[in-house]
This record gives sequence, structure tokens and C-alpha cells, in this order.
Amino acid sequence: MRITDLLDVKSVALGCAPTDKKDTLNQATALMEKSGKIADITGYRSAVFAREEEGTTGIGEGIAIPHGKCDAVTKPGLAAMVIPDGVDFESMDGEKVNLLFLIAAPNTKDNVHLDVLSKLSVMLMDEDFTDRLKAAKTPEEFVALVDQADEESKSIDERLETTEEASLEQFKILAVTSCPTGIAHTYMAAEGIDKAAKAKGCFVKIETRGSGGAKNVLTDEEIAAADCIIVAADAKVPMERFHGKHLIECQVSDGINKADKLIEQAVSGKTEIYTAENGGARESQTKSGGSAGHKIYTQLMNGVSHMLPFVVGGGILIAIAFLIDGFSVDLNSLAAADRANFGTITPIAAFLKNLGGVAFGLMLPVLAGYIAEAIADRPGLAVGFVGGMIAANGKSGFLGALVAGFLAGYIIILLRKICDKLPEALEKLAPVLIYPIMGVLLIGLCMNFAVEPVMGGLNTLLNNGLASMGETSKVLLGLILGGMMAIDMGGPFNKAAYVFGTAAIAAGNYDIMAAVMVGGMTPPCAIALATLLFKNKFTREERESGPTNFIMGLAFITEGAIPFAAADPLHVLPACIIGSGIAGAISMAFQCTLMAPHGGIFVFPVVGNALAYLAALVIGTVISAILLGVFKKKVV
Repeated sequence: MRITDLLDVKSVALGCAPTDKKDTLNQATALMEKSGKIADITGYRSAVFAREEEGTTGIGEGIAIPHGKCDAVTKPGLAAMVIPDGVDFESMDGEKVNLLFLIAAPNTKDNVHLDVLSKLSVMLMDEDFTDRLKAAKTPEEFVALVDQADEESKSIDERLETTEEASLEQFKILAVTSCPTGIAHTYMAAEGIDKAAKAKGCFVKIETRGSGGAKNVLTDEEIAAADCIIVAADAKVPMERFHGKHLIECQVSDGINKADKLIEQAVSGKTEIYTAENGGARESQTKSGGSAGHKIYTQLMNGVSHMLPFVVGGGILIAIAFLIDGFSVDLNSLAAADRANFGTITPIAAFLKNLGGVAFGLMLPVLAGYIAEAIADRPGLAVGFVGGMIAANGKSGFLGALVAGFLAGYIIILLRKICDKLPEALEKLAPVLIYPIMGVLLIGLCMNFAVEPVMGGLNTLLNNGLASMGETSKVLLGLILGGMMAIDMGGPFNKAAYVFGTAAIAAGNYDIMAAVMVGGMTPPCAIALATLLFKNKFTREERESGPTNFIMGLAFITEGAIPFAAADPLHVLPACIIGSGIAGAISMAFQCTLMAPHGGIFVFPVVGNALAYLAALVIGTVISAILLGVFKKKVV
């Protein structure tokens, strides 16, 4: 495939004069639509703007290469604009953009077009070539210049492939380049580093990790012999293999615009020795220079990924405890007080439930601690753990732990700025003395006097509101209670509904507890079902852990859904709330009753109108799962 197979004359515009960056992208996407390769211009335009939010595609030297990859693209394509007076594009070097190529990539497994696009990206680093493009008089001449350069140029992989061996006196440099989309910047950074290294007389080999996968992969022998390694990446790169080597980590844009400085730094020897955690037994995440929203998401996911093992391990053990008690005792013959202890009646069940409870008790502190660690590195861990523990033992729960994690991280950043002004002798004591003491004190004050009172007051308000409407409308009450179980999944909303249900059991009203429990069972079951039905809406890690939520959901462990809700609350929570509310309303409408305060399917023998209750769970689960498929965005 050639570049001109993607670039249509109808999608080339010369002499453009957009007013700003937004207008430029709107004009460029309109040009792309003329090529007939876009099925949904609104969807494609959204993808282009979303990519731009992650970081500017203005690569410097007056060039921008915006791109969008989505289902709205039917065929890979290119559009081009020449802007004689330039436009402010927030480029990496601050220069106005005069030449823009817009890329349209389909969301398919066939990535044959990626080699062509990467080749064009590297060609644009040739100043003579770009000058000729800017001087073109007609779109036909513009396309002809591109075709001619395409004919004369090798592919990026041919240019970067290293077959010769380094001489003994040569300085040996290895590099890895990668960007989030892996289409343009990955290869431009590789080209920049390659040219700069060879200009210095260095041996160089570069691994590119683009959308088509890793190419020119570095071998263990090459890594062992390397004098320095450069990782220019804004996406995940396997780092454990570089343990013990001199290494420079930077953004992919530095490989494009600062390649000469990177090579000078590598040759100078003023580089740090890279130490992978556990001696190189795991992967590390390179630092990214994306948007503020992207950074917050990354920090949040650091907490979620570390929390997940505690949720799965603790949740499954508790479910097994319920299973053992469910088969070991006759619930109908138990007194109300003994039913309240369901899950701890037999010694084995009690042991497993307590063990699972320990793991669950660590869930929220770990979430908060590792959010803080992502923001402020290791000093944030202790402060985040303390904030998460306060949330877990108080009234704020899951939502409080999220707030605690971000608070802890920024408290450490504030303390770090203050300590920078201290004398050097005192500054060295900061990580082991000032950060822990002041950090724990400040997070304690914030949690106890701001977060907890607000959430506690909300909790009291909810309880009073539920009590006042208890007899007003049973179906409406079931809808509200079921929805509340999914709002924060263990936080004040959830606890308010649960306490109201247990209080109703004590008063002899068993229908309220039934609505509460089915509302709490629905979110984990729905997420498990959605990970099977809509695999492209979840990450690989989420798809692998998703089915375990069937076990936790059926055991009435709503917290199994927390990692998914924490990772994408704006889409997951509404879907779960709607399904849980409907399940609770159906339970109440068919007058289902429950005399046990916990247990999930293991207490179904004591459920009144069990078939209708099972139908309520299935309907709520299916509705939430379908809504998750609709609400969540596709994972690229």
C-alpha cells in the first residue's frame, strides 16, 4: 500500500486560514469526510478531539499530525491542509502550524495502513520535503510530491533495522519509543533518536511499540551490552528487562524535538541506574505528559489495580463462608438473633468470613494509599493509607476513600514545596520525619472535620427520609432502596439502605430487607455479565476479573463492583443504580420477603415468593449489563 492510496485529492486544501486550533480540526475533519471514508462524521470528530485532549499533536517545526481511530472510519485515510499564515496549535515548540496531515484509522485488526502512516510521519521530518509541500500550487501537485517521496523512501522499519554490529569503541545506545495511539509520534521519535545517535557516531537500535505491535525488539544480549537506554514513551513499556542499566525516561515528544540533547546526556554518563521493583520482576509505567483528566484517571487506576486482589480474595472467601453455612444449618429453625450471624454460625464459616473480612478491611486503605502514591510517589503511601482507614472505619466509605487518596497525594506535594525552602540538613529529614508526621496530621484533620461530617450528615438525612416514606409507596420505596445500594457500594448511601432494611427485620417487616439485598446483588452480577457480552468496553484486566463478580454478587457482596465503578464512575454508577432500583421495585411489587440480613442466594430458602425474587435479580442484572454496554466507551 502506498501513501496516495490513503490521500485523496478531494481531501487536500491549500491556502487555508483557520482562526484557531478548534476551527483547524473542524476544517480538517470536513476535508476527511469528502474522501468518503467516514461513516459518522460526528463520531470521528469526537475521536479526533479526544485524542487532542491527551496532548497536542503539533509536533513542532510547523507540523501537526492529529488522528482519530474509531468505528466511524470505514477505510484508512488522510487529509492535508497547508496554512500559509500558520495557526496556533499548542505545538511542542510553540511554533504556529503551517502543514497539517489528519489521519483516519478504522478500529479493526487489519493494520496494514499503519506502516504507511508511520512512513509518512517520518518523511515529514525532512525539511526539504515539507517546504516543497507548502509551496505546492494545486492539490494534484501536492499529492504528486507525496507520491514521489514515497517512491524514494524506505519504510520506517527498514530504516531503523540494525544489522551491523557495534565496534568496540562505539558507544552503544538502545531506545524504545511509544505513544498512546502508536501511529505517528512513535516512529517520529524513533527517527529523531536514530539520526541524532548516528550523527554522534554511536551505535543505535530502536524498538518501536506502535499500534501494529512491537517491532525491532531489543534482545537480552543487546540490552546487556548497551551503554545507555532511552525510553521515550507516553504509553506502557515493559521496563523490568532494563534493571541495572543506565537509563533515560522521557516523553515521546522529547524523542522528536530534543533527540540531540538525549544523546548528549546518554554519552555524558550523567544518567541514573534503573532499578525495577522486585529486581525486575514486574512492568513499570512510563510517565505521561497527557491532559489533567488523563493524569487523574491514571492516578485513580493505580489505586484500583492495587485494590482489586483484596476485593477478589476477600469476597470469594466470604462467599464460601455463606455457602458453608447455607448447607450446614436450617435457617427456618434459627432465631432472629442467630440469622443475623449468618456466615459465622459454623466454625469453618466463621474462620473464612473473618479472614475475608480482614482482606476487605484493607481494600479502601489500599485504594487511597496507591492513589496518593501515584500523585506523590512513596511518601504519599502512608498518608493515603491513614485517610483510607478513616474512611473505612467511619461513615464515608468508598467515596471517602477516593477523596482521601487525592487529598493525601496533594498534601504531600504541598509539604514537598514547603520543605524545598528549608536548609539542606532539614530537607533530608523530610521523607522520614516531616512528611509522615505532618501528612498524617493533615489528612486526619481533613477527614474528621470535613469529609466525615459531610458524609455522616448525608447518611442521617437519608435514614430520616426513608423512615418517613416507609408506608407511603412500597414500590417507590423498593426502587429507592435498591438504587441506593448501588450508589456508593459500601459507602453511606449503601449503609443507610442496609441499616434501614435490618431495622425493618427487627420490627417484623421483611419485604424491605428483600428489596435491599436484591439491589445490592445486582451491580456485581451486572458487571460480570457485561464483561462477557461487551468485551470491547473493558480492559483485559477487567475482563479477566469480571466473572468473579458473579460469585460475589450472588453472595450479596456489592463491593465486588467497586474497582469497576472507581475506574469509570460516570458510566458504571448510573447503569448499576438503574438496574438495582428496578430489581428492588420488582421485589417490593411482588411482595417478596427476607428474614435474614445477609447471604444472597444462600438464604433463598427463607425468601418469600422466591421465583419472583429470582426474576427481580435477573431483570435488574440484564438491564444494568445492557446499560453498561451502552454507556461505557470502547477501550482502545
